[in-house]
Amino acid sequence: PPIAKHRLANIIPKLHFLLELRSPSCFSQEVERISIKSTLTPVPLPSVNMLANLRGRVDGRPSFACNRSSVAPVRCCPTHRGSARRRGQAVVVRAEADYYDLLGVPRSADKKTIKQAYRQKARKYHPDVNKEPGAEDLFKKIGEAYEVLSDDTKKAIYDKYGEAGLKGSMGGMGGGPGVEFTNPFDLFESFFGMGGMGGMGGMGGFGRGASGRSRAQPGEDDRVDLQLDFLEAVFGCSRELDVDRLTGCEECDTTGVRKGTTPSTCPACQGSGQVVQAVRTPLGTFQQVSLCSRCEGTGQIFTPCPKCQGDGRVRETKRISLKVPPGVDAGSRLRVRGEGNSGRRGGEPGDLYVNITIKDHPELRRDGITIHSDVEISYVDAILGTQVKVTTVDGPVELKIPAGTQPGTTLLMARRGVPKLGAPSVRGDHMVHVRVRIPKTVTAEERKLVEELKDLQSKTKVGPFRF
Repeated sequence: PPIAKHRLANIIPKLHFLLELRSPSCFSQEVERISIKSTLTPVPLPSVNMLANLRGRVDGRPSFACNRSSVAPVRCCPTHRGSARRRGQAVVVRAEADYYDLLGVPRSADKKTIKQAYRQKARKYHPDVNKEPGAEDLFKKIGEAYEVLSDDTKKAIYDKYGEAGLKGSMGGMGGGPGVEFTNPFDLFESFFGMGGMGGMGGMGGFGRGASGRSRAQPGEDDRVDLQLDFLEAVFGCSRELDVDRLTGCEECDTTGVRKGTTPSTCPACQGSGQVVQAVRTPLGTFQQVSLCSRCEGTGQIFTPCPKCQGDGRVRETKRISLKVPPGVDAGSRLRVRGEGNSGRRGGEPGDLYVNITIKDHPELRRDGITIHSDVEISYVDAILGTQVKVTTVDGPVELKIPAGTQPGTTLLMARRGVPKLGAPSVRGDHMVHVRVRIPKTVTAEERKLVEELKDLQSKTKVGPFRF
């Protein structure tokens, strides 16, 4: 009957898919390599007449059916009655790009063949050579594929669990951290040299691999605050700093392993630094790879050095000499290369960053390379003109105030400012802001003289004051 056919069309694909997932001998070979993507594409369900032809191939991979020659494309139907998908539609589970296909080598290829294939592909798709859209993304994937297939541990994980096993997740289902990848441009330069293709700037975003105790790790950067006097910041100075930082442990020669002992393979992960966990999903049970919590991803169990507690570094105070250049300003940050924390297992040390703060000056103010100060004169001196002594960064300097100077006038003293940072021969200016002092009270004699000036101004209509 039509109703029975309709029900059969919805039930048989579900049973077929679940049977394939629940078959251990079949599932472990190929389905584990499939990385479920978060994007699911609706497609029409096959008709009843097509059910007999459901056996096919999954994305061109070898069949994983036990008693069939091939398997249909993996499909699953909506299981919730309130689903937004229309009846008669399903979703397709797509697989990630295969690393072997990216390099164009068979799964039985040895390291030499894989290396040769990588060299050819990397040259062909390097962004400096290939300007086609998508070439840079393909270049990154090729580098990622080579890094995995050239490493025995990563290759074994990939062959068993696929790309999802390396990343420690299955299609967005969560999970612990996984394997990180090297910058593909650094990998390329390790083959062809820094100048092999020209203009190969680094492309961040991949990070360095982090598994294995033999891998050197760079040290962390350190920071310290330094307060300078006003004139020290203007002309520069030399200072001694006591820096508390991590340095290499001499007791264990930075290995973190107690003297007289030898690291052993972690029994939990068998030295791989990763463990496999079962994850239940609506599509079945999948396996997920995460860092081993017992060895913290190192793959080794060891007796820690009593001095550094296994870190390979100890905290010590070191005095360093710092030369502050002329022209530093408040908020400037000086970088001292190699004076940060020591790296682990022979890694490069970090850098020391010195954050500059500056004490205020009682008379001078600073705005970049310009110095500002105020000078106060009497109204008589403003009328007649005078000469005053001004404090500058170079010391006291005589400044001539011209007659008729108005309140708020700014006088410029050229090249009396701050040297420019990085170009000390270039100096800013010193701006002197004139303030005219008007007395609130005057003596009888002063009042009489001012009134005489006022009368004189009235008679001449212009007066002695010309503003």
